[in-house]
Formats: sequence, C-alpha cells, structure tokens
Amino acid sequence: MFSFGLKKVSEPAPVGPVLDLSGPRLRRGFENLVDSAESTGGVERYVSALALKASLFQEVLGKGRIAEMTETEFCDIACFIAPVRRRIGSWLGENKFENLRRQIEALLSGWTDISDCDDRIAAFVEAFPEGRDFRWTRDLAVEILHFVAPEHYPLMTRWIWDQKVGTGVVREIWHTDDIDSSTIEIGDGFAMHAMLRKELESFLTDNGVFRDLPFYIDLLCAHIYAGYINDRGGQYLRPDFCGDRVDGMLHTRRMLGLDAVNTESARTRLKLIDGKAHEMGTAPKLN
Repeated sequence: MFSFGLKKVSEPAPVGPVLDLSGPRLRRGFENLVDSAESTGGVERYVSALALKASLFQEVLGKGRIAEMTETEFCDIACFIAPVRRRIGSWLGENKFENLRRQIEALLSGWTDISDCDDRIAAFVEAFPEGRDFRWTRDLAVEILHFVAPEHYPLMTRWIWDQKVGTGVVREIWHTDDIDSSTIEIGDGFAMHAMLRKELESFLTDNGVFRDLPFYIDLLCAHIYAGYINDRGGQYLRPDFCGDRVDGMLHTRRMLGLDAVNTESARTRLKLIDGKAHEMGTAPKLN
C-alpha cells in the first residue's frame, strides 16, 4: 500500500555530476518570476496550484488504488501534463487502457527505492513504440513519479534537460560566456536531476524560501525555460496576438500543465480521438 506525503528520501541520492550553474542567471530568473506572478496572485498561488496537482495525482495513484484506476481518472491527471495531453487521447482510442495501467503500476512499484528509478522509467518508455510520436511517454513517467512523491523524485521532464539534443532549463542557467558553442555532458538520469534539485534548493533557501521547495523548484525552472520560449518565439507573435499586454506567466502555466481546465465548463486541453475535449470526471468515449 502506498502512503504518500512530503517525506524525506529514505536513502542518499546517487552521486551526480558537477553542475556549473550561473548564480546571476538564477537570480534574474527568480526575480522575474516574482515580478511576473504578482499580477495573477503571486508566486504562492502557483505553488499552491502545484500542490493541488500533486494531491490529485496522489489521490488517483496512491493509497493502493492503482489497480482500481479508471480511464476517467487517468484522463483527469493526464490533462495536467502538457506533452501528454496532446497525444494520449489518440493512443487511448487505439489501445487498451489496461495495458497502460499495468505499466504505471510497474513504474510505481517499490517507489520508495530511488536506486532503480532510471530502470523503471526506461522500462516504462520501452513498453511503447519508439520514435518522435512517443517521446511523451518519458514525460508521463517522470511527472507521475514527481507529483506522486515530490520529495523523493525531482521533476525530470525533457524541458528540464534533454541530453540527446542538449536543450532544457540547465542550458539556460549554465555558467558560460558562450552557451551556443558549449557542449554540456552531464547525462539526464536521476543522479543529475537529484544534483540539480540540491543546487536549486540551496539557491532558494539562500533567497529566503524554506517551504514547498519541490514546487518552488518546478515553478522556477518552468519560468526560466518559458523565458527562453518567449525570447525565441514570443517576440514575433506578441504584436499580432497580445498587443501591449503580455502575460509573463502564460508559458510557465502551460509547461506545468496548470492551464489544463476551463473552470467554467470543466473542459480540459486533453483531446480525445474524436477531437472533443475531455471533461473532468466524465468517462471518455474513446471509440
């Protein structure tokens, strides 16, 4: 039986690589986060939203209930994972949900033992076909682990760091004068992410943050990478779609899946195979 909560890891994390992070870049990112979040309720509101997301994952996947998880419940949590909600509706329409449920059960089996985390993630991903269309499977696995047990598992999504293509938050906070010509060889397994979490916890506590550190780290990382997205693409879209009013938290919310639900209609951003939006708590018609 599972018993989730914000507990300390029961054994030390694997020794990770040395991360040469930039203090000034982190400070700029944190200051911009605080300023950007002010107009929509402040940073604490976003941290609370992430805590609620974790509560939903724990309610569906914890307390020994994985074997009882329904398609509706799974869709309710999948809509909060941006890369997954764009793909999972079509996959569910063509495959048996029970197969996916069994893979999630295996992923969370022995969840307190972080030493085989990479193996469990790899096994989950390998249960699906290879290729670009199934890259979302890793994001699904790591978001489940993180939001079910945030103190045990850091968020290990591809936008945090993807060693194969050399992109992610790590690149945006790396200490170098010429990031475009730099090659960062640190791996992207659990040990690296655990080391990144340790470094970011130290940074946040030095800046007066002592509670809900897993969610503050999520928020800070998402906002830093959202800045990269804004710099690369937002400047071209802003004049046509945003005018002079810019929501500095738009991409941050999207990356963390916090824009999942229309609170008035209960419709989500998860599209089913027929193109209709999944509604929270409503059994999907997948065929």
